[in-house]
Amino acid sequence: MNRPISLAVVLALALGACSTQKESAPPRTATEQLLISTAVDRAMDGLDLTISPGTKVFVNAENLEGTDSKYAVAAIRDRLLRKGAALVADRGQAQAVVEVRAGALSIDESETLIGIPSYDVPIPLASGLLKLPEIALYKKRVRKGVAKIAATSYGTADGRLIDAADPEIGYSHTNESRVLLFFSWRSSDLPKEEGDGPPDEW
Repeated sequence: MNRPISLAVVLALALGACSTQKESAPPRTATEQLLISTAVDRAMDGLDLTISPGTKVFVNAENLEGTDSKYAVAAIRDRLLRKGAALVADRGQAQAVVEVRAGALSIDESETLIGIPSYDVPIPLASGLLKLPEIALYKKRVRKGVAKIAATSYGTADGRLIDAADPEIGYSHTNESRVLLFFSWRSSDLPKEEGDGPPDEW
């Protein structure tokens, strides 16, 4: 075993003494959820769709797909209600239909590492592998939530266009950095309670 591997094994044993194993977790972290939902909110802030107050509106979200599509649908409903629309659950009762579509509801991620990535080392006289932890002299992860949303409304009586809102793009981000294994910090434009919290495990 050469010197770099020996050093890595020693560090692995030292770090293992204070590590914990996560038994279960939700599919996504709160930070990931907030990245998308915050981007949706910001896209909605710029969405300008004219609806006459009192108009009975049915929201058609068939073309809205993505991890947080339900949140986006709720956000457009909120937007319409604030404009004075009367939402209906039955398309047959509506005076207008608002079709919502999303060009993006996702997270872009990039990562920079100066150090040694995690890797497996064969265990002599055994069939298993020893997984050595990542040794980061410097590591940075940047995640950006992106939401691109547009909407079109038309009358149910004649199918004619009432209004069309051009696509609006909303962004959110969080940056996480770590130096010398133990020192880490974070910055983000997420809601303050989450932005000031500890980084996700990475």
